[in-house]
Amino acid sequence: MIQQIKYYEELEEFLSSSLLSHQFLHIRLINNQIGAIGASGLGSALAKCIDLSNLTLNLSSNQIGDEGASSLGSALAKCINLSNLTLNLSYNEIGDKSASSLGSALAKCINLSNLTLDLCWNKIGGEGASSLGSALAKCINLSNLTLNLCNNEIGGEGASSLGSALAKCINLSNLTLNLSNNQIGDEGASSLGSALAKCINLSNLTLNLCNNQIGDEGASSLGSALAKCINLSNLTLDLSYNEIGDESASNLGSALAKCINLSNLTLDLCNNQIGDEGASSLGSALAKCINLSNLTLNLSYNEIGDESASSLGSALAKCINLSNLTLDLCNNEINESQEFKVISKFLKLKRLVVFEKELR
Repeated sequence: MIQQIKYYEELEEFLSSSLLSHQFLHIRLINNQIGAIGASGLGSALAKCIDLSNLTLNLSSNQIGDEGASSLGSALAKCINLSNLTLNLSYNEIGDKSASSLGSALAKCINLSNLTLDLCWNKIGGEGASSLGSALAKCINLSNLTLNLCNNEIGGEGASSLGSALAKCINLSNLTLNLSNNQIGDEGASSLGSALAKCINLSNLTLNLCNNQIGDEGASSLGSALAKCINLSNLTLDLSYNEIGDESASNLGSALAKCINLSNLTLDLCNNQIGDEGASSLGSALAKCINLSNLTLNLSYNEIGDESASSLGSALAKCINLSNLTLDLCNNEINESQEFKVISKFLKLKRLVVFEKELR
């Protein structure tokens, strides 16, 4: 029998519903001025849904704060049959203490296998991120995790601790981790990469480290670590708006070439400091990804000229299995008169079915 999903967009309507009957719930209470008391009441009601297995709860842009988030977490811990949870608490003034409490509560959901947790635009620092990670590591059945912590105050040490904790999620096969705008730096990126390399069952990874003051050392170390994820087949890596130069672009490419099972790659390196040497070396390295079939490469707003753009095309033309290529080279130093020559290099890809480009 297919269970029907119950939808609620009014708090009172849910509170007055038949709580014991719910198995699949979708509650959307965005921007409803819900505070700690309201979150506590909501949590108490959810705790009574003893047969609940699938829950999507969106409380973005409220006024829940630390007390409300902690109360909500404690209530969710009582939903012992919960296997799929999507929880959005973005824009809610949540700090370290409640992030830690929330994590500890979720760790008690022993049947949890799929978790999406959005805590972006809060006030979570390194301590909160570390505690949250340590708690999630106790979710032994977790195989799919999406964790959004962008625009918090995590820093390098917090990113390192978070990564070390997530590495203990031994059954994790799909991970989406957004740590953009968190001042992670080289040390944080390096440590995070080393930790993720220990996730031996990871096959799908989306990692967003945009705008984190990551330079050559951090990007190179991150690449070397990811090369150890031998089962990785799908990778989305966003390192845009950092301080990456030629050396680390080359090293990053060489590292990714060692991901022998990689078939789908999205690499965003826009707004860095990559020049001719870096672009050419990156292309030569990616050409060694023999199983790559889908590639999205964003190198816009760098310092790449005509010759290296052509070299990039010639190198990628050696990706014998590449069928879909999306390339962004806009706002570099490519002369308009040379654009056709650059494009012609990419068109030599024998198996290419889809080619999307942006040069201007």
